[in-house]
Amino acid sequence: MKRWNFIEHDMERVEAFSKETGLSRLIAALLIARGYGDPDSAQKFLNPSYEDLHDPYLLKDMDRAVKRIFRAVEDREKILVWGDYDVDGTTGTVVLRKALEMIGAESGYHVPHRFTEGYGLNIPALENARNEGYKLVITVDCGSTSFEPISWAKENDVDVIVTDHHLTKDEGLPEAFAVVNPNRPDCGYPDKHLAGVGVAFKLAHALLRERGRESAVPHFLKVVAIGTIADVMMLTGENRAIVTAGLNEISSTVNYGLKALIEVADCRDEMTALDIGFRVAPRINAAGRMDAARHVVELFESEDFGEARKLAEYLNRKNIERQKLQKTITEKALHSALENGGADSRFIVVYGEGWHRGVIGLAASKVAEKLHRPSIVISVEDGMGHGSARSVSGYHLLKGLDTCSDLFETYGGHAAAAGMQIRPENIEELSDRLNRHAAQEISQDDLIPEIRIDAPVSSATLGLELTKELKNLEPFGQGNPKPVFATGGLTLVDEPWVMKEKHLKLKLRDDDGRPFEAVWWDGVERSAELELRSGQEYELAYTPEENTWRGVTRLQLNIKDIKHK
Repeated sequence: MKRWNFIEHDMERVEAFSKETGLSRLIAALLIARGYGDPDSAQKFLNPSYEDLHDPYLLKDMDRAVKRIFRAVEDREKILVWGDYDVDGTTGTVVLRKALEMIGAESGYHVPHRFTEGYGLNIPALENARNEGYKLVITVDCGSTSFEPISWAKENDVDVIVTDHHLTKDEGLPEAFAVVNPNRPDCGYPDKHLAGVGVAFKLAHALLRERGRESAVPHFLKVVAIGTIADVMMLTGENRAIVTAGLNEISSTVNYGLKALIEVADCRDEMTALDIGFRVAPRINAAGRMDAARHVVELFESEDFGEARKLAEYLNRKNIERQKLQKTITEKALHSALENGGADSRFIVVYGEGWHRGVIGLAASKVAEKLHRPSIVISVEDGMGHGSARSVSGYHLLKGLDTCSDLFETYGGHAAAAGMQIRPENIEELSDRLNRHAAQEISQDDLIPEIRIDAPVSSATLGLELTKELKNLEPFGQGNPKPVFATGGLTLVDEPWVMKEKHLKLKLRDDDGRPFEAVWWDGVERSAELELRSGQEYELAYTPEENTWRGVTRLQLNIKDIKHK
């Protein structure tokens, strides 16, 4: 069972704000609850624009980076763009490569292989780059903690410009020529939530401005928006402006790779952040998880639609493969967790021989979500365990791992996610120690998942007008979730209809006979304890959405949870 947490609203303040702004009481209440309770901030939130973007030169070291790149252009030095293997890194690589091309630079790129090279810079690949004549390397979405490789580069006359957004370490910054990162401690950039692709875009913006080509900058935002959404960055502040501007142009893209990707993802003309997050981004991410992420760069840089379509279809097949593997490993991980007392544990640690490393992070997310406990899923290969961890609200994952630092070969992460290498003989002790630590940090109540409900809504006010009104709050995502409402007094009319053996479609009516349709994704499993029965009255927690089928648009309630009334 889930705990329903209703947000409390000051209705006098809501009424006054509604009158002051001309907004409906519902939108006014939602804005106040999300921290936009004055007319100026509300206006900016509701109308994000390109003009909201900050000057790229507010980033520390931006001027040094720009000058060094133009010196490379003048001296005809080859520039290597080194991108991370996730969506954030690959899209940032595409953005920066295009900008370098536009200013007349000669560039190549390197996207490390997740399994053979791992995250960040490495000396062997840097040595290969130097031997191939590269004198300047620009990172995307990595580099802020690559101390040893960057020291090697400096000693061997290779300059490194870091563009990144990850937190830096206490020991400071690597000896790079420039470190462009809004999260370095001495950077006064006004928005700390840029994605890696966002930082690369800032560098591209500065370069194009210097060449008098600033008018081309907005056209980069389509790709920047994809990387920002895929990296689950806060869709507030500057990111909100980036994503809004990018989504407005994405359906009219002339990029063959993006066109092909939108087609294979079966996206509609008017795309939302959720379309990117659930349709486009997983297909891009599948490249780095299942094979080589360089295919993403090849896709976006393709100059032939036929070739782009083949690459997009390849990514689509890899995503299907990823889904199957993820399902299999998640099931094995859940089975192992429950078999070993997971229901009574505070921290889940499971492992298996040869579990595909490309999906253990996704499996850890599913286990943590399902059992509502911090979870680690470990793949043991050739005598070494490679693990991925995910947390739940209220538990700082990295602090927990710090108490077991002596058990790891390497580890790192933050409050919500982490990765590690560990010898198999240390896994059992890791589980014991983390459970003891979590028992001190997580109460029994913390183990009950919570649904944040924005407002109770009467069935009489439910309609397509409500969904149209809520569109003013898009794009939805991290930091600006889709509003969840609760409505009681809804009676189930027929037995639930099972879709694809796991989802439920429900037909309901209120006390006045108004009909409603609802969908509960994964509802077969989630409703097992409810015994949904025709004629029974329920209260629903849901998000209202438009559902268009055969040209007819209807209101659909996407269920988050159900309670007996």
